[in-house]
Amino acid sequence: MLEHGGRLNAAAAHYGMALSDWLDLSTGINPNGWPVPALPAGAWNRLPEPDDGLIAAAQAYYRAPHILPVAGSQAAIQILPTLRTRCRVGVIAPGYNEHAHAWRRAGHDVVPLEHDQIAAAVDALDVVVLIHPNNPTGQTFAREQLLQWHAQLAAKNGWLIVDEAFMDATPAHSIADCCTRPGLIVLRSLGKFFGMAGARVGFVCAAPELLQHLDAQLGPWTVCGPARLVATPALQDTAWQAGTRESLLRDAQRLRQLLTAHGLPPSGGAAAARCFSGSRRRVPRIFMRR
Repeated sequence: MLEHGGRLNAAAAHYGMALSDWLDLSTGINPNGWPVPALPAGAWNRLPEPDDGLIAAAQAYYRAPHILPVAGSQAAIQILPTLRTRCRVGVIAPGYNEHAHAWRRAGHDVVPLEHDQIAAAVDALDVVVLIHPNNPTGQTFAREQLLQWHAQLAAKNGWLIVDEAFMDATPAHSIADCCTRPGLIVLRSLGKFFGMAGARVGFVCAAPELLQHLDAQLGPWTVCGPARLVATPALQDTAWQAGTRESLLRDAQRLRQLLTAHGLPPSGGAAAARCFSGSRRRVPRIFMRR
């Protein structure tokens, strides 16, 4: 498996530092997440119910008519490549490495694409995988451009997959509401904005036929009952969402000003993270709001 952020237990043991002394800047998870309430005992002794209100809450929050809950968007990232025969797949780079890894592992020909190479490459590809805003650069795409690329791909039975894990702070830029169009797939997650990565709750927004195929591959009960129980009210808590968006954007601007004042101007980033390069060390770093 690929290396990822987190793993604080291992880091604490290696350096001999208590967990309480660490600030994890590696994962982009909101440390001031949605306040999860205590769970009733009954949450643990029943199988998850598909009609428990989670899908309706997600449809309203993402403005998407067709949604499949999954065990974090990672589950969909791993399964989607198995739904196609071998093809050419363009994946934005740099980006979340699991996308390219999953398509290669399934036997597809993966073409890394920088941001400014996508437009010229679309006609030679069957699938394009983008991250919007991108992780780690924070680059975004115009809605019209994304839909144009989708139209080019859909004309030859291709897919446009858009990972919107960092979209919650700027929801107006999402294209989840367009996912009735065949071949357009949007991935969402509660891990970053809501700070609920441990619950492993994600969603796939796509046309019904594709969701049915994906659901059949994943099998029943992909999201556990307790996770569904806390995800539903989190998606419905519009007051908390609005307040968090304001604080994320405000704190992102404050961080930008602080870094710039110390000679480390950010070169990119989303509301939840900043990517910057120092004048001497040109290594991108991710800084998370706290």
